Amino acid sequence: MNPSSSLTHRLVEHVVQTRFESLPETAHIAAKVFILDSLGVALSGTRVPLVGELKHMAASWGRGDDARIWGTGERVPAGTAAFINGYQIHNQEWDCVHEPAVVHPMAVVLATLLADAERTGGITGQQLISGCSIAVDVATSIGRSARNKLRFFRPAMCGALGATAALAHWRGFDASTTRSALGLAYSQLSGTMQAHVEGSPVLPMQIGFNTRAALNAVELAARGIAGPTEFLEGPFGYFTLIDPEWDRTALEHIGTQPSICELSHKPFPSGRATHGGVDGAMSLCAEHGIAIESIRQIRVIAPPLVIQLVDRPAKADMAASYARLCLPYVAATALLKGSVDVTDFNAESFADPRRLALASRIVVLRDGNPSLNALSPQRVEISVEGGREFAMDLPDVLGAPGRPLSRTQHLAKFRRAATSGLRPLPESGMLQLIELVDRLETVQDVSQLVDALMFPQDNAA
Repeated sequence: MNPSSSLTHRLVEHVVQTRFESLPETAHIAAKVFILDSLGVALSGTRVPLVGELKHMAASWGRGDDARIWGTGERVPAGTAAFINGYQIHNQEWDCVHEPAVVHPMAVVLATLLADAERTGGITGQQLISGCSIAVDVATSIGRSARNKLRFFRPAMCGALGATAALAHWRGFDASTTRSALGLAYSQLSGTMQAHVEGSPVLPMQIGFNTRAALNAVELAARGIAGPTEFLEGPFGYFTLIDPEWDRTALEHIGTQPSICELSHKPFPSGRATHGGVDGAMSLCAEHGIAIESIRQIRVIAPPLVIQLVDRPAKADMAASYARLCLPYVAATALLKGSVDVTDFNAESFADPRRLALASRIVVLRDGNPSLNALSPQRVEISVEGGREFAMDLPDVLGAPGRPLSRTQHLAKFRRAATSGLRPLPESGMLQLIELVDRLETVQDVSQLVDALMFPQDNAA
């Protein structure tokens, strides 16, 4: 293979050549929206009890004060900060997603970039915007190339390759060193869908594992250590071992449209694949005045990936990590409460007989979509007592680029998230974060974002 004609070469050239000035204004706006969104859900993620255990474990990895853990502010080595902060972004399934790629790119990317920015110092808002855009381009172009069933945990793996690309760009690596860094990251990738199938709490930890892979890869490359160059297309590369059924098209067009403009919000703290059922069922009940007690059955007709990800029975003894990926439970909760909140994933809620009874009447059926990686379109049908039927087609689920959240909705979600963590971020802190992100192009050191992420010391537990 001629390296200069490969798709790997094209990807690396995009990383090396992209500049902030070459990005359209739409990319600036999208980056700022999803940076703020990711910071908000990370603050909410501080509430998950396992965060404390992971901090204690990570203390054995070494000491340092390179970067801070968001919310509580402990100073730790950059790798530890990235690990914990990445976990906090993804541990409640509330972070943004690129649906065609089936990748949550900002979890690995933002946690890694801000940890490195604190360690390095002097990273500007413009650099953060361009770094996030480059990272999302790389992560989603690789992810959306896949045609096979999701087997490895693509959000973590593709996110690590994207984060590595952005760090290489920040350091001004040439094409050869950038390619080496990406090969070094590939050599450390980890994460499978087994944790998803079992509802294991290790699933979001896989995000954290891969932040460290990106940081290590760039440090190794900076020291002249060579990684494998054919990490995508080689005989044991990504597209041979991880996603072997793939299409060249996405990588051939990398950089033609910033992928960060294609991200979807998650209005609810649950797997994105549950959102179609929630969106359709709530919309139908509101539009037609359907009483919950009259519902005989709700049918969510969706692509096979939705079946794979969230078609599982609701159980009184389920774990939170299982429940967030259980469409019947999430949709039943939304109908009974009018929304879904982070507090709905606890033992008391799981044992609620009304939720379990309604969840038992919600089924997920496969449509005729041949794609194994599509989350839409979907259709929701409701049968009620007396034989009446209602239906709604969803070409786009709420939060997708085709049905984006308004700025008001986006900020409302941020506030819900930022006040639902281990301790609520005060109004002054939220306003400061919003203001900093709104003018991110003018910020001279993005460590200011981390400054604003800290819970007040006088409220410390």
